[in-house]
Amino acid sequence: MSSIPSSVFVPADWRDFLALTKPRVMTLVVFTGLCGMLAAPVGIDPVIGFTAILCIALGAGAAGALNQWYEADLDALMRRTAKRPLPAGRMSRESALHFGVGLACFSVLLMGLAVNYVAAGILTVSILFYVLVYTVWLKRRTPQNIVIGGAAGAFPPLIGWAAATGEIALLPFLLFSLVFLWTPPHFWALALFVKTDYANAGVPMLPVVAGERVTRAQIGLYTIPMAIAAVAPWPLGLTGPIYGIIATAGTALFGLYAAIVAFRHTQPDDAMKPEKRLFKYSILYLFLLFGALVVDRWA
Repeated sequence: MSSIPSSVFVPADWRDFLALTKPRVMTLVVFTGLCGMLAAPVGIDPVIGFTAILCIALGAGAAGALNQWYEADLDALMRRTAKRPLPAGRMSRESALHFGVGLACFSVLLMGLAVNYVAAGILTVSILFYVLVYTVWLKRRTPQNIVIGGAAGAFPPLIGWAAATGEIALLPFLLFSLVFLWTPPHFWALALFVKTDYANAGVPMLPVVAGERVTRAQIGLYTIPMAIAAVAPWPLGLTGPIYGIIATAGTALFGLYAAIVAFRHTQPDDAMKPEKRLFKYSILYLFLLFGALVVDRWA
């Protein structure tokens, strides 16, 4: 665990608590959850819908805070995370722990009381999966941490759909599968150009333990089932042509970027531009597909 002293009081302001929630990650989580809700075949009261999205955001923030509480020692060893509140010494570990647990309990309780217990149950599973399965169990033990742990970030569409309908159907399951299969190529593209950080921290990310060549091949391989999950709702009759055309075109471009990365042979001084391009586009890709899903539903 962390070498940062937990008995010393360190003053923190609201910006540090906000940083604990990983607001950049939360943006995508909230968006996919909202799209899952809006794509449902039934309407939802605006107040209840707002409450559900608030709970998804708070739950994601709780998971991010507990992740940083547990990984404070790793964050201190990596350049891209060293300035976070805990490794930078701006906050005590107890504060982060209490904040994360409080947010988690409040988000689940509010979801259950104000929305429905199905959505609250899935939200609970998503938080526990990210904290216990990914952060505590997988992250430091296996290069498959992202593969299995990717399920944690795939729950929001299920939660949004369940908030509106009180149940789970095939379409939100496919959306879950899309995000689940999207996660490895997305994070491995990032890991290729920050692998030194992971190596210094002793995190067994795939580029560190298996090398670049294997990582590139895995990016290409995981893109194939991801593409199937992305396009499948259209031929299955779950969406219309707006989603189908955008998903097909967007996925084709993702596949092109992934193929360039997969078949690329690098030198030590290469700038990793294709990897960075894939990583950046992969974020836009999810926004594009989930946005198209909502437009298709309401067109």
